[in-house]
Amino acid sequence: MKIFRYAVVGGVAAAIDFAVFAVFAKGLGFNYLWVGFYGFVLATAINYILSIRHVFASGVRFGRNTEIFLVFAISAVGLSLNQLILYILIGQLGTEMLLSKIVATGMVFLWNYSARNHFIFKE
Repeated sequence: MKIFRYAVVGGVAAAIDFAVFAVFAKGLGFNYLWVGFYGFVLATAINYILSIRHVFASGVRFGRNTEIFLVFAISAVGLSLNQLILYILIGQLGTEMLLSKIVATGMVFLWNYSARNHFIFKE
């Protein structure tokens, strides 16, 4: 059941990330890697807030500051994966931007859930 709740929370964060990407990279022509970075950071903050309210028990293993740091550290790995996937798909293979963003988001979702569930918020 927890992964379902995380999928909903992740879906909200992903929708925000995707909307930022669609508007600024696809619509306005900003560099897709910069937009990918800023959208990902915004989505990570939203994901954390929603996750501790609806999915994970906050403060189980770590204090609040450590927990936030670890979420962003794990998300930094996710961001690196996101950027690498976007670079390969868009920059090297010429794949359409929004399709590339969907693929990157799906792959990073799996990383984020696994790392958070098994390390940060493990009860």
